[in-house]
Amino acid sequence: MEDEEEFEVMSEVHLGCPPDSHGPHLSRFVISPPLEAESSRFHKLFICESSPSNDQSIALDEDGDLVLPRRRSRFAHSFTLTIQHSITSTLRDVGLQVWKAELVLSDFVLHKMCTSSDFDGTVSLEIGCGTGLVGILLARVAKVVFLTDYGDEILDNCAQNVKINSPLLNPLAVVNVRELDWMGQWPLQNSLSDCKDPKRYSWSSLDLEQVKSATFVYAADVIYKDDLTVALFSKIERLMSMGSKKVLYLALEKRYNFSMDEMEVVANGYACFRRNVREGQEEETKEAKLVGKRIDITEIPQYVKGYERGQDVELWEIRSAS
Repeated sequence: MEDEEEFEVMSEVHLGCPPDSHGPHLSRFVISPPLEAESSRFHKLFICESSPSNDQSIALDEDGDLVLPRRRSRFAHSFTLTIQHSITSTLRDVGLQVWKAELVLSDFVLHKMCTSSDFDGTVSLEIGCGTGLVGILLARVAKVVFLTDYGDEILDNCAQNVKINSPLLNPLAVVNVRELDWMGQWPLQNSLSDCKDPKRYSWSSLDLEQVKSATFVYAADVIYKDDLTVALFSKIERLMSMGSKKVLYLALEKRYNFSMDEMEVVANGYACFRRNVREGQEEETKEAKLVGKRIDITEIPQYVKGYERGQDVELWEIRSAS
């Protein structure tokens, strides 16, 4: 029987992409503040000074008739993020795709960036970064961003996205693409890149010192397989205990399947997640070393255009329970 990890899967986000496309595909995401949430900080951060000006001078066409100015497009103050991704992938390579919760987390990050300075000058780390979309946005205001995932193909693709979107990055920001295997030990001292023969995407001693000072951790669409979820939270608990206090913002999508054991449709991945994270008002248990609260995503404006959030995406703010 074919291993389940070899089956092809496709994100809902890619439904409009060419079904027979081979190799990397480029998607361009339009990002702008909703009309009801227009922010001068958004324009300062993302709209270049060369944007069309509000020139009120009188213009005439070739016949001498008055040219009336057109109504400004609702996306006049926007920018485009270009992401290279696969349209389908095997389960083990889902990091090559763009997923819905990744876009919800992007909306949250954009809203925080546009309404506060909380993320300014921070050291941030994204776990299971996939295409790197969230971290690329963060690099507009953060001092150092670590984009971590597993496997050269995913990491190469992420590094390429950082390169494609380099004009968007803060020129003073440092963006590091690093390998983080949830199932393996970390950090491994003998894999540090200040050794004589470093491995690509390996960690340096400086990296680990910076991770200790990180205040924010991010993750999206990383809950899909129980053994990986258990390993993931083991790494998160380790990370949260390093250096300064850290906050994890995690976005996930509940995925339902019919269970022969329960004889009903269940979201097993979500259940595994909840065993590892205790909601604030719940009774403390030994198993849950992390405590979290759900963020109401209906209060977060949609900055990334062209996708439907649906009812099954959740966003959590998670801290160490100790």
